[in-house]
Amino acid sequence: MALDRRAFLESLGAGTAATVTLGALGLTLPGRAAAAPAGSAIGPTTGPAAGPQTPEERRLAALQMRQDMAQLAFDRPLAAHVDNGDEAAYPTRFANYSKGLPHDANGVVEPAAYDALLAAVASGSAADFEAIQMGLGRKLTNPQAGLAFDLEGPDAQHHSIPPAPAFASAEEAAEMGELYWMALTRDISFTEFETSRQAAAAGADLSSFSDFRGPKEGSQVTPGTLFRGVTPGDLAGPYISQFLLRDFAYGSLVISHRQETVPAGLDHLTDYDAWLFVQNGGLPGPERIEQQRRYIRNGRDLAHYVHVDALYEAYLNACLILLGMGAPVDSGNPYAGSGNQIGFGTFGGPHILSLVTEVATRALKAIWFQKWFVHRRLRPEEFGGRVHNHLAGTVGHPVHEDLLSSRALPEVRRRFGSWLLPTAFPEGCPTHPSYGSGHATVAGACVTILKAWFDESWVIPDPVVPNQAGTSLVRYSGHDAGSLTVGGELNKVAANIATGRNMAGIHWRSDFVESVILGESIAIGVLEEQKATYNEAGSFSLTRFDGTTITI
Repeated sequence: MALDRRAFLESLGAGTAATVTLGALGLTLPGRAAAAPAGSAIGPTTGPAAGPQTPEERRLAALQMRQDMAQLAFDRPLAAHVDNGDEAAYPTRFANYSKGLPHDANGVVEPAAYDALLAAVASGSAADFEAIQMGLGRKLTNPQAGLAFDLEGPDAQHHSIPPAPAFASAEEAAEMGELYWMALTRDISFTEFETSRQAAAAGADLSSFSDFRGPKEGSQVTPGTLFRGVTPGDLAGPYISQFLLRDFAYGSLVISHRQETVPAGLDHLTDYDAWLFVQNGGLPGPERIEQQRRYIRNGRDLAHYVHVDALYEAYLNACLILLGMGAPVDSGNPYAGSGNQIGFGTFGGPHILSLVTEVATRALKAIWFQKWFVHRRLRPEEFGGRVHNHLAGTVGHPVHEDLLSSRALPEVRRRFGSWLLPTAFPEGCPTHPSYGSGHATVAGACVTILKAWFDESWVIPDPVVPNQAGTSLVRYSGHDAGSLTVGGELNKVAANIATGRNMAGIHWRSDFVESVILGESIAIGVLEEQKATYNEAGSFSLTRFDGTTITI
């Protein structure tokens, strides 16, 4: 079923500040008052019955708690799962994900193999997934994860994301143009964007696209907005979030953010035979690693970070940094003003350190359902193959004119000898569809937890940036150095991680933009349900990615 992305968002009332309360659902727990009427708060306003209970009373209260939270989850609005129509519009499936399956010489998937994939998706049968004809050895990544249930927070299939941009759309063309420019500027330090001719050329070219949805100043993409996110804080300060730069304590260990990286100019899949080999499931050799460790200074460094990261590590690290800095907690923390108690297992350090990671697997299951069972969006490297074959005259594809007239294409051709998208990883993208992004969904979920926990308005002291070589940190002295807030830098670390995958050439801008919102919804659902279990009468408040504020 195809639907325009804007129409889909309007049909869901996107951008409105929807609220849910247990009281509005008519739910109460043993020994507790009903929640306040629906308003600006999400979730119940009181904790469980005060004081200890008999074992039998506690057992019954625990049962009632589980039933009430299940009812809360059940009563959340149903989602509409709508694709962009490409799969139905193009019977050869060139506009959908097919990496790892066998392809013809033009990079178009063998029909029987794709039909087998569709049969497996339709049945959910493990046997049907095993019956899919594969190519040269790489395996599909965990399609059945989207069918798993979770016992806390929204069900994996209870939220949705709007249809991805269609293959022939101006929006898709603009996103692909941005990816070509990301590849062309991978080795330019973010601190050099203001003076780089290549960065200026990228901004000017992206400004000419009719449907580019990245941030602009006026009507122009400038070095200050180039490749940045669209949430509050993304345009402030250095490109890289403070949470990806500062060293921090991990227990008795001191952890540096200086990381291994790869040599400049080391791009992949620019030769057509190598590209086709990888589309068919071939696995090239490992990438080369530099001996010198560096702080993240450019797109290549950032792409390598998100190539090998543990999925929630950036947000666990951010949490440790905030705790180490003594960052103030949200005003709703019940121990913020206590004279004789501190938090620990609830509303304390161990609580937040586990909670920030707890949402990650739930976010993954939700986005894996979208990837495999709804959208099956092709990866940018696959689209690059379509562009190459179209311009080489091998086979025609409905590539939008905005991209065909982009100044990025002749520059890619001049530098690499093809119109393929240069990727940062030897193997290209992973073996699962593009939309949405797992990294971005987890980012949205984990960052939402951190924004709910800490005072978002607190200004981070003494901001830093890497030096030109990335070997040390220096003080950031920009005009906005005194205005980098916890909330803004948390939004930025989510954008950095998600956009780092784009800079590697394996995800699209809309993969990031829509997925962080999905992750946010997952985290809010978990907080709603957890809040009901606490004895304390605390709350969580946060600013959502759309700029609205809520209290749980």
